[in-house]
Amino acid sequence: MPVPPTDRRQVLAWSFYDWANSAFATVVIAGFFPVFFKQFWAADLAVTDSTRWLGYTSSTASLILVCMAPLLGALADQLGAKKRFLLTFTTLGVVGTGGLFWLAAGHWVAALALYLFGLVGFLASNVFYDSLITDVADPGDYERVSSLGYALGYLGGGLLFALNVVMVQFPGSFGFADAGAAVQAAFLGVALWWALFTLPLAFLVKEPPGLGEQTFGGALHGAFSALAQTFRQVRSLRNTFLFLVAYWFYIDGVDTIIFMAVDFGLSLKFPAASLMVALLITQFVGFPAALIFGRLGSWWGPKPSILLAIGVYMLVVAAASQMQQVSHFYALAVAIGLVQGGVQALSRALFAGLIPAGQTAELFGFYNMVGKFGAVLGPFLVGTTAYLTGDPRLSLLPILLLFLIGAVLLTRVDVAAGRTAAAAG
Repeated sequence: MPVPPTDRRQVLAWSFYDWANSAFATVVIAGFFPVFFKQFWAADLAVTDSTRWLGYTSSTASLILVCMAPLLGALADQLGAKKRFLLTFTTLGVVGTGGLFWLAAGHWVAALALYLFGLVGFLASNVFYDSLITDVADPGDYERVSSLGYALGYLGGGLLFALNVVMVQFPGSFGFADAGAAVQAAFLGVALWWALFTLPLAFLVKEPPGLGEQTFGGALHGAFSALAQTFRQVRSLRNTFLFLVAYWFYIDGVDTIIFMAVDFGLSLKFPAASLMVALLITQFVGFPAALIFGRLGSWWGPKPSILLAIGVYMLVVAAASQMQQVSHFYALAVAIGLVQGGVQALSRALFAGLIPAGQTAELFGFYNMVGKFGAVLGPFLVGTTAYLTGDPRLSLLPILLLFLIGAVLLTRVDVAAGRTAAAAG
């Protein structure tokens, strides 16, 4: 199936979806929801109970994605419905996020239900968003286009988060009664932002054609058949399979740092406001850095560029074990911002070049499934190390092993041979 040359208008429309949904990742997941849930909706629960239920909700969303992503991806390939599925799950995420605006204090069960809708919408829509890269860009442009998406995501999410932080700090200046009202307005703002900036993709990105039956029943049967075949195919594509295993290890390290960074800072008694500043630093450094990594990936190749990013992460983890001051936390936030978008963007681009055309939604379902499984081992290692040593500074050190294993496996991936095999498939 020939891939059309890169269409700049479609590329920009596709990239702006990252700008759109990164607001949810930054403002809701990383920023306000965990704190506001504990202090407002679940204020009557014990701290350990609110943490437990929040963790269960996040795990449930990941489990839902793991179970359904490959099948939904195969179904989208059969029907030619990548964009329709993306918009469907975006709608779910927008409705769930916006609904948080109207919830009164104490309604923690409803808050978790809406948050679950938002998480599932966010995670599932990314499966189809990632897979559309092969439909809007020429293979030679995957690195640049993927990096553009992540760069816009960092910029858009960072800008909205910065505005929301100011709103919460000075609620009266924005007409809010208190900081709580400003936070709830921020949730509604994320929903509107997400919906508004999805419109370019909705109107300008073309829906790719399907592979099989156009009736839903026939397509579902074809999807199940394609899944069984794809399991065998991925194993037969040696370099594609090896990359997925390598990705499982090193993205586990990346995601663990994303998920545990704020908790790590709090464990060192750093002020919460300083941690929000660090998050903003990572966002705004990540914008130009992702663009630079896109160029680096095109010039040097995605594999060596990813290995460079992994090396920086290993230095960050080693340095974290010696952290003493908030200024050190800021320095590491800069270092992470330099490579976080790059490793994510180039991994997506490299995988896009290692899979056969026509099965991209299904195979990106596997890719996202591996990514979600990858968020399991790292946090467990961090928590166990913190418990055994009693020193939070040492808790991140086991992640070095994840990065090392991922890097070693990645060095064994023959990108050229993998692309040839994928093209033949």
